[in-house]
Amino acid sequence: MDAQGRGRADDVDPADQWVRNPQTGEYELRLPDSDSAPRPPQTPRAPGTASRRRPAAPPPGVPAPRTAPAPDGPGVPPPRRRRDGPGGAPPGRRGHRPEKKGSRGRRILLWTGGSTAFLVLAAGTGGYLYLKHLEGNVATADVGDAGSSSFRKDEAFNILVIGTDKRTGTGNEGYGDAGSVGHADTNILLHVAEDRSNATAMSIPRDLIVDIPDCPTKLADGTEQVVPGQQGVRFNRSLGESGRDPGCTMRTVEAVTGIKPDHFMMADFNAVKTLTTAVDGVEVCVAHAIDDKESKLHLDAGRTKVEGEQALAFVRTRHSFGNKGDLDRIGVQQQFLGSLMRKMSSGDTLTDPAKLLKLADAATKALTVDSAIGKVGTLKDVALELKKVPTKNISFTTVPVLDNPAEKVPVTVVVNEAEAPALFGLIRDDVSLTEVEQQRKRDKKEEKAAVAARLKGTKADASEVRVRVLNGGAAGGAAQQELNWLQTEAGVTKSENGGNAGTELSKTQLAYDPDQADQARRLADLLGLSGSAMKPGESVTNAQGLPTMTLTLGKDFKGAGVKLNASSAATKVKDKTTADQVTCAS
Repeated sequence: MDAQGRGRADDVDPADQWVRNPQTGEYELRLPDSDSAPRPPQTPRAPGTASRRRPAAPPPGVPAPRTAPAPDGPGVPPPRRRRDGPGGAPPGRRGHRPEKKGSRGRRILLWTGGSTAFLVLAAGTGGYLYLKHLEGNVATADVGDAGSSSFRKDEAFNILVIGTDKRTGTGNEGYGDAGSVGHADTNILLHVAEDRSNATAMSIPRDLIVDIPDCPTKLADGTEQVVPGQQGVRFNRSLGESGRDPGCTMRTVEAVTGIKPDHFMMADFNAVKTLTTAVDGVEVCVAHAIDDKESKLHLDAGRTKVEGEQALAFVRTRHSFGNKGDLDRIGVQQQFLGSLMRKMSSGDTLTDPAKLLKLADAATKALTVDSAIGKVGTLKDVALELKKVPTKNISFTTVPVLDNPAEKVPVTVVVNEAEAPALFGLIRDDVSLTEVEQQRKRDKKEEKAAVAARLKGTKADASEVRVRVLNGGAAGGAAQQELNWLQTEAGVTKSENGGNAGTELSKTQLAYDPDQADQARRLADLLGLSGSAMKPGESVTNAQGLPTMTLTLGKDFKGAGVKLNASSAATKVKDKTTADQVTCAS
């Protein structure tokens, strides 16, 4: 119920009730009959004496307003008062009391999702929200032991965010399947670290083939039934079908990943439309112009602001990007969510009271949660914990998958057992993907520096270089040709032919003992070898029992005496993204 319904705000627009507190820098909701301090004791008055209210005392440092003296004498009416109950309090309420310290906890900016299925409203409120009104917006569902029975601020937690394809809400008749009961169309498992320094949002493809376990579900009348599980079916069937509730989807996630979701938050198509409209649009970027007749998405190349129906079309289209499959759509949704999170944490959103009210109302109306976090106070706690995570440390990733080998023309995927367990383990162990990526970059930088260092230092004379030459993938006779050039043209007289190598190499390599580093640098200079082609390790001995380097000619060998200068471009790897990055869908 809103303030007007409680008789507290009269006819005042809620947006006009926000006042900036100069001491905290935050906006606060000030209702007409609210005082920030206890009311002083009232002095008893004689019967028939008119009641007069003292004007509220101004803050320290602010001069009191000048007022005309009150006229005395009979026939002078007292000032008009609002219709109060006994003692001057509004009907149905006791007199004013000091504001409790707990009331300062009335700060909530709920992350929520839609068909994009992700909680995005975690930037912070900057003020007090209309909690009682918001409380009536959120729907709840009891998932039993599929989740946790409570929420704790001092622990890591996992929230499964589900976007359904159920055609509910005005204007959604054309989306999803006409008879859909609401499948798990989009799914993201959000892990928030214990220290709140980072979070990981892992997308789970709806077309992932999984085994759905038996699911105990509670019916509307309070009775319980067990929905039988299914083997080898799509993940999206874990919700809606045969009466499966979000608890079934949570159990399926745990069965597939070994990660137990603590709570769930679910929304339908309306979430994307209402949230993007509440923040006056979200910026997206596409590498090529889009004209999708099915989703009715029309965008020019480059950056564009989308909201409402257009925003929903953007996150639902599968025919405008990549191979037109669900995996490419997941990447687009992750880009969209990162942009939406940046917009919600921007200054023009957080400092606009009217926009905050509109945003909070839209967020809570779009949401269904488990009963363990369905109370406004708990949702507030969840929101404030999510607020602590910097957007630059929120990593988006996807369950590693492979095309389903059982299908001649793959339309579904299966878990990549070679890669997925490592990712699942990082999330279970509360390891930041952002930190993993940063460490990988540091390791790569250190490795690059170490490789470059192999070429730096003194070089031995060519006559002191001792090496044997092997053919490891070059044309026939290449080892002898290179040997002849080394001995007659380069002055490397202590060289010999080692024949064919046991394995083929794509690139030429030089293996040497660290004590031969000066010889290796001379040979690398003569042949145009890069630091990465130099492999410090154990050397072999020649027929005379002397240590000898091994030069193995690979498929990149260009001919005797022709320098390699092998400087290949760095390979670009499709990796995770973070919420602070701006990317263009292609």
